[in-house]
Order: sequence, then structure tokens, then C-alpha cells
Amino acid sequence: MSARRRRRAAAEQEEEEEEEEEAAEAGSDKEVDLEERLRELDLRSDSDIPDVPPPTDSTPEILKRALSGLSARWKNWWIRGILSLAMISGFFLIIYLGSFMLMLLVLSIQVKCYHEIITIGYRVYHSYDLPWFRSLSWYFLLCVNYFFYGETVADYFATFVQRREQLQFLIRYHRFISFALYLTGFCMFVLSLVKKHYRLQFYMFAWTHVTLLITVTQSHLVIQNLFEGMIWFLVPISSVICNDITAYIFGFFFGRTPLIKLSPKKTWEGFIGGFFSTVVFGFIFSYFLAQHQYFVCPVEYNSETNRFVTECEPSELFQMKMYSVPPLLQAVLGWETVNMYPFQMHSFALSTFASLIGPFGGFFASGFKRAFKIKDFADTIPGHGGIMDRFDCQYLMATFVHVYITSFIRGPNPSKLLKQLLILQPEQQLSVYKTLKSHLVEKGILQPSLRG
Repeated sequence: MSARRRRRAAAEQEEEEEEEEEAAEAGSDKEVDLEERLRELDLRSDSDIPDVPPPTDSTPEILKRALSGLSARWKNWWIRGILSLAMISGFFLIIYLGSFMLMLLVLSIQVKCYHEIITIGYRVYHSYDLPWFRSLSWYFLLCVNYFFYGETVADYFATFVQRREQLQFLIRYHRFISFALYLTGFCMFVLSLVKKHYRLQFYMFAWTHVTLLITVTQSHLVIQNLFEGMIWFLVPISSVICNDITAYIFGFFFGRTPLIKLSPKKTWEGFIGGFFSTVVFGFIFSYFLAQHQYFVCPVEYNSETNRFVTECEPSELFQMKMYSVPPLLQAVLGWETVNMYPFQMHSFALSTFASLIGPFGGFFASGFKRAFKIKDFADTIPGHGGIMDRFDCQYLMATFVHVYITSFIRGPNPSKLLKQLLILQPEQQLSVYKTLKSHLVEKGILQPSLRG
């Protein structure tokens, strides 16, 4: 019996060893298959991406005829220059028309940039005829805008909302309504999923949401900055524009050393020249803007006149102060003291970011365009490309300014706090009043009443 048991044990051990060898061979086969798949992925290149039709030349015929005798390089230079002056002139006109027109301009630019990016995705994958892709993309844009601009209305137009019962309901349940609208779009996307195109549809879903993050969120921050005072809107945007123009000019005339492979035309000479030009421009431009209430006062809505007003007592940031010049600069400048606005010191930080970090938004856009083999996002502006080509650096700037204001500038806002108190019920307002009064009495700021 013992001999039989030994033979059985030996046979079972042999079977186990064979099973282990088979499992090891299967595992090695899987590893080989995985390595082959990874090699296939590595061999794939940007050439596998469908081509996007090149944009058409939208240059006006009158400019084409006027510049027909110039080389392509100088022709492009003149077209860019003329259109840049036209856009700057239009920008100044909108500034003159007031803050509300600036808000409409920001919203228009946001919608156009979103359209340009979404259109690229649609053109690249148009052959698949994805159901509801464009409709859902625009639906999500409306949902996100409804949420952000509703938050702005609740924050800055509380008094106006308080007088209209219909708006009170929308503001009270604003976030729930926003979520319900988004959830509807989400369910519509799930219902639109088609067999064999699942992965592509999820690509497009992600494409839409990243585009929303880039355009809608950043444009909302631009408007938030504008409410802090038009100067917080104009100086950052103008600094980016100045850097873009001066870097192009310095690179055009003096550029020799390539800066980054993503943008072969960008040079170190243009980058450095643009930096110094932008810092000087920001310092001087801030000096002129800081002298006018129209630019430095927070933008507030007057519910009685139904207009935006920019009237206030300028804060310390916009009051002239005397500063001592550092000893090293005294020998160069010959000044011991200098009079300037404190905001001009902040303009140095804004200009530095616009010229050193802001261009990386342009480099990011260049990488995106190279990935999809396109020269420009669109052909909206002759010589410049699409609207997104002109505002790719502005979105980084908008985020920086918002973070900068909340971190180093913004303090408690009595005006905004008063608007929130006016929304409360009379009993709640009375409770706040009693609490505040007792606090001020304890601090010795108010004298206790005789009845008290």
C-alpha cells in the first residue's frame, strides 16, 4: 500500500509541475503579446491622425492687391500690422463704451474660441458621424455658462434680484437647476453611445469638457477680475498684447536663436526683447490708468439707474506715494526718492508673468495645432488665424490675475456684505444688527445706550 501511495504522490507531483510549466508558458506568451502591442503603439505616429482641411485665405482683396509686390514674409508682416491696429482701435472703442460692453466682448470671444476648438474635433472625426456630438457640445456650453453667470448674478446683483420674485426662485435653486441641466446632457450622451464607436465618443466627451475648462472657466475669471476694477482687466490683457507684438517685432528684425521646437519662429531675441518692453509698458500704462476713477473703482451695478457705475474713493493702491530709491539705483538715476502709485509695483508682477509665463499658453496651443496638423485654429482674422490664436495666452493670464488678487489684494468688501444682508429676512437682519452692536460696545467703539 505504501508503494502505491508513493507512486500516486509522484504522479500528482509530475502533473502539478506540468501545470506550472504550462502556466509559465502562457504567462510568457501574454508578455510577448503585450510587448508586441506596446511596440505597435510606439510605432504609431502623428501621421495616423486624420488630416484637417487647411483654412482658406480670408485676406481682403484690397490688401492683397496693395501688397502684391512684396515678398511673402513682408506681406504677412504688413497684414498682421494693419489688422493689429484695427483690433486695438476696436478694443479702445469698447473700453469707451463701458464695462458692460467689455463683458459682452469677453462672452463673444469665449463662444468663438469654443467654436474653433470644437470644430477641429468635429472635422478630424467627421467621417464617423457621431450622433448628437455637436448638439451636446453646445448644450454643455449653455449649461456651464448658465452656472457661472448665475453665480455672478447672485454675487454682484443681489439687490436687483431681491426686487424680482421670478429671479429669486432661479437664484435660490440655481445650483440645483444647473446640476439638473448638466445631468440631462450626461444622460443624453449615454443614450447616444453607439456600438463600435464607444472609445471615440468618450474621446469627444473628454474633448468637450477640456474645452469648457479652458474657455468658459477662464472667461468667467476675466469677468471676476473686471468687477475688481477695470485696471485689473486692462493692464493684464494689454501686457499680453504688448508682449505678443514686441516679441514678434524683435524676433522679426533681430531673431537668430530658436527658442522652442514647438514654435520654430519664436526666438530668444524676441522673447527677451518682449520681456523688457512689456515691463516698461505695464509700468507706464498703469501710471496713466491709476489717475482715473473710471479705471480703478470696482464695477458695481446700480439697481436704481439700471447701469454699471465706477465711482468711489480710490483705495491706497491708487494714491500717489513717495518711495526711497535703492542706493544702487540712486547713482544711475540721480534720484533719492520717487513718487509713484503702489499699483505700479503690482504691475511689475503682472507684466513679468505676461512676458515669461504667458507665452507658454501660446506654446501649448502650438503643440495642439501640430498634433492635428493645422497652421491656425481658424481663419477669422487675416494674418493672425483664429480668435483662439490671439487669446491662447490670455487664459493663463486670467487665472494668474484672479489668484493674485485673492492672495495679495482683495480684502473684506463692505458693499458686497451689505448686499447680502439686504437679502435676509427682517428678523435675521435685526439679529445681525444686535450682534454687531454688542460687539462694537465690547470693543469700546460704541457707547452703551442708557436703556441697555
